[in-house]
Amino acid sequence: MPPVLDTTGVVLAGGRSTRFGSDKLVATYRGMPLLHHAVLRLIEVCSEVVVVLAPEGADPTLPPGIPARFARDATEGQGPLAGVLAGLQATTTDVALVVGGDMPEISTPVVLEMLEVAAQSSVDAVVLGDGDTFRPLPVLVRADRGREVAHALLHDEERRLRAFVQALRVAVIDAETWRLLDPAGATLRDIDTPGDLG
Repeated sequence: MPPVLDTTGVVLAGGRSTRFGSDKLVATYRGMPLLHHAVLRLIEVCSEVVVVLAPEGADPTLPPGIPARFARDATEGQGPLAGVLAGLQATTTDVALVVGGDMPEISTPVVLEMLEVAAQSSVDAVVLGDGDTFRPLPVLVRADRGREVAHALLHDEERRLRAFVQALRVAVIDAETWRLLDPAGATLRDIDTPGDLG
């Protein structure tokens, strides 16, 4: 079943990997660089993928034949919200799906559910519930509104993704619903340390 909304995938890949101890996105996970997993998962439901990098440094390798391109944070060390803004500024569709480059197990059925919720409502964003709260990634966001909110927050020196989501009209898909599509909850898995690669 094709996605209900034309969507750009945005992969945040500009972090410093401090806890990992080296560039985790080039580390091998299940036979390929960690970054490749997020890109390949998104291209299953997105018409293109934008990989957001730090201002300096070489471009990473990407899976061959994938319609992906790079964007760069405007300045160094401004946190993930600056990466979101850079990705949204490079987005060519009305909707963007933002994930971390260290999230290798994004579930396609869960993403399709997020798109369905967005298509049937007037919310600015859709996120996944986690206990009595929500996770700020992955987030499906209407690009124009997301750019506006991210820019305003960064102007006020706010860099947290949670603050970004809280500033939007958001629909939260409760865990009971989305975990029917992803019983292991793998969509929310991220890789922070080398031990997480196992």
